[in-house]
Amino acid sequence: MQKFSRRRLVFGLYLIVLIGIAELLSARLHVPPWPAFIALVLFFLERMEVKKVPDILVGSLVGVALVLLAPEGIGFLARFLGPEWGRLAYILLAVYLIVALHDLLPMLFNSHAFMYLTVCGLALATPNPNPYLWALTAVIGGALLIAGAVLIGRISPAATAPTPAAH
Repeated sequence: MQKFSRRRLVFGLYLIVLIGIAELLSARLHVPPWPAFIALVLFFLERMEVKKVPDILVGSLVGVALVLLAPEGIGFLARFLGPEWGRLAYILLAVYLIVALHDLLPMLFNSHAFMYLTVCGLALATPNPNPYLWALTAVIGGALLIAGAVLIGRISPAATAPTPAAH
């Protein structure tokens, strides 16, 4: 079992301040914060590798775009398959594109796009869904939260080596 790390404790304190500010600001601006928080969580899942940020943010846009294209895509497929099968076919096609095109266009078609496709698809059932706002919040808010996490990581105290006991 690992011990508490001073750096981790300080990082966590700074992070909750950042999250608190983001929550208050999003409430004041009437913007849902969850798309930005998803980007931050994905950044943590990527072990805070800054080089992965473009994949997260672009993937978020692709996921939201697939949700925005859903009504037309489902409508088109429903003409041939019926509404239920058209919806299912669209979902399967969107997931297939994400998986099949990952190696060819990894910045666009990645697990981040899949996450946003899934969550935004569910969020369509909430009152007043606004995928365009979700896309902006994911990219702008997500970038700001990720930048804040990187800054917090840089200013958090480094782990100090234990000092030898004096004799």
